[in-house]
Amino acid sequence: MALFRIVRGAPLPAAEAWRRLTDWHAHAALVPLTRATAVTAGPVRTGSRFTMRTGIGPVGFDDPMEVVHCVPPGAGGAGDDGPEAGGPDAGRPGAGGLEAGRPEAGTGVCRLEKRGRVITGWAEIEVRPTAPGAVRVTWTEEVRVRGLPRMCDAVVARAGRLLFGRALSGLLADN
Repeated sequence: MALFRIVRGAPLPAAEAWRRLTDWHAHAALVPLTRATAVTAGPVRTGSRFTMRTGIGPVGFDDPMEVVHCVPPGAGGAGDDGPEAGGPDAGRPGAGGLEAGRPEAGTGVCRLEKRGRVITGWAEIEVRPTAPGAVRVTWTEEVRVRGLPRMCDAVVARAGRLLFGRALSGLLADN
């Protein structure tokens, strides 16, 4: 699997950064040829599901995802459904950071599992307040594209950093 990490700072309150980063329709608007479908209504929470559809007309693929761990910033770090509590991430590689251990209190973490036929893996978005009105966002993703040999992982990781780095910058930019 291709693993990549993107880190960005932003002059935003943690709650606003979180709102932008968990707006799946806004994500889709920043990724070429992609739209969000079948989005669970209401605020993002553990158990929320959505699908990103990438393609033109009938030619494309679905990237269904489920939020398996979700604790907004200020809610106390890893929360009650994290790996330390034996939740859905317990014992999973990269879980609990979830990637680097239990996050600091006040840090928001949203972990997604990618469950498609073409794309599998996970993504984790972490929003950490660094000062009043400022955050550090870390996006970590491990992705596997079915049908591509593992020797392509470095290219997939580089493409992921570029594509999702642009999306992350766009989500955090002043509107």
